Amino acid sequence: MGKSQIQKLKLKEKVGYGFGDFASSMFWKMFSVYLLFFYTDVFGISAAVVGTMFLITRVFDGANDPIMGIIADRTNTKWGKFRPYLLWVAIPFGMVGVLTFTTPDLSMTGKIVYAYVTYSLMMIVYTAINVPYASLLGVMTSDLKDRTSLATYRFIFAFAGSILVLALAEPLVDFFSKTGTDIINPQKGWQLTMIVFSIIAIAFFLGTFYYTKERITPPKEQKTSLKADLKNLATNKPWFILLGAGVCSLIFNSLRDGSAIYYFKYYFENQEAFIIPFVRISITFSTLYLVLGQVANIVGVLMAKIVSDKIGKKNTFFSAMFIATILSCIFFWFKENDLALIFIFQFLISVCAGIIFPLLWSMYADIADFSEWKTGRRATGLIFSSSSMSQKMGWTLGGAVTGWMLAFYGFEANTIQTEEAKTGIRMMLSFMPAIGALLSALFIWFYKLDDPMMLKVNKELTERRDKEI
Repeated sequence: MGKSQIQKLKLKEKVGYGFGDFASSMFWKMFSVYLLFFYTDVFGISAAVVGTMFLITRVFDGANDPIMGIIADRTNTKWGKFRPYLLWVAIPFGMVGVLTFTTPDLSMTGKIVYAYVTYSLMMIVYTAINVPYASLLGVMTSDLKDRTSLATYRFIFAFAGSILVLALAEPLVDFFSKTGTDIINPQKGWQLTMIVFSIIAIAFFLGTFYYTKERITPPKEQKTSLKADLKNLATNKPWFILLGAGVCSLIFNSLRDGSAIYYFKYYFENQEAFIIPFVRISITFSTLYLVLGQVANIVGVLMAKIVSDKIGKKNTFFSAMFIATILSCIFFWFKENDLALIFIFQFLISVCAGIIFPLLWSMYADIADFSEWKTGRRATGLIFSSSSMSQKMGWTLGGAVTGWMLAFYGFEANTIQTEEAKTGIRMMLSFMPAIGALLSALFIWFYKLDDPMMLKVNKELTERRDKEI
């Protein structure tokens, strides 16, 4: 076991692992960037109702993450504990995604009920596939640098999936909305676009199942005990700190993503950047802005390992979030004619965001090792469920605040906005995300599992595991 746990992973397996977040991030980006807009401007319900729905459904769904982690930890198949869920849940994941972006012919009350049901189902299947996928990183290898490398591949593919969605979503919606009839039908456009993305996501999840392998297993003498696992988690201070940092970093990203399409539709008088000839598909400034952000995220992901190898994961994380705080505050002062500065700062802030994500997931794997080293028990799924939980909590708060802020500042869909509403939209791209970034930096300041500590933990765990042979 010892040799298999520390062997260097081949490129094919790292790429295969990355496939999973390509699929997951396609949906994540559709939800974080377009879902609020879809509900207000296409589906036809108010921003305040959507904000409240996000809070209620996501808070309820947050409890599903540790439950899924517990279930996955106790799953035993010939494929392992976590890989089977990629096979079992991929198709339901795609089907529910399409239903979420489908507009039924119902009354307003019926639409709200439909939105609650389909969105809740989407969060359940997202949990059922994403918690096991995230946990897989913790059992593929125990090599610290390979884990950071795995996380790097994961997020390169994650941002590639996001780029695909951000580059194609609005053009595809525009294309599908005009097909089959002279009347533009955006409801049809969004539904067909989501069908395309769902098929791609299913294929990539199955690719991850096929190309990866689980190697690390709990200690042989470990007996199943939910009480012991929860007790160990409750006393794991680094886990709480990283959870807080993760939640705040997701609030930072959720606010920026969810506000961007409103920023360019309602703050800019001219939304259209250019038109693709022949097919007559328009490319908007919001599409270019969001795609640029994902490209910058990839640059950040590539920088993460280089920088963290020199100054450590903790220092790299803190520096990135602190710089993002300052840049986000400056962003508020840009006007419509400061287009070059808007895009430059989008790139720089997104580089900072890209840096932290492979570090965050690599640090969750470190916490799983730390917990095993300290207690003699390993609960990878339960610990990694916090990664999904932090995503959803940050996404919940960021999405809810975005909806409520729009309502507070008097936003009304598909009309000319008041100056007060425009100011609120600008704040949701600047000062409010800055608060999330600053809180994330403050959390990580108190994180104690630095690289020297983890080298010691990893060495002692490897020795213990080798003795089990």
